[in-house]
Amino acid sequence: MPIPLADRVVVFLAYDPGISPKGGGLPGLAVLKNVVNSINLFGIVAVVGALAVSLGVWAWGHHTGGHQAEATGKKGAVVAAGAALGLGAANGVVAFFSSLGSQVH
Repeated sequence: MPIPLADRVVVFLAYDPGISPKGGGLPGLAVLKNVVNSINLFGIVAVVGALAVSLGVWAWGHHTGGHQAEATGKKGAVVAAGAALGLGAANGVVAFFSSLGSQVH
């Protein structure tokens, strides 16, 4: 008896290629980790500068009555705080979703 087309598609889509992350498989992994760590550090330093400038603009706008500058400073401070949160949590977020994805069968 022939297998219906829908069953053949499900069997094809359910194929497990057997791929999983393995450390040490390629040369240069330590260098790549060092580069990514350096980029993350550079981003954090840039966020500190952006936060300082945004807080300065916020304070300047507040004390001079410049509502547009005050709103821009607030927006910049929130964006810088969000960027700091994202940069700091990047490793944990990727690890969380990677382990969550490895549980899918």
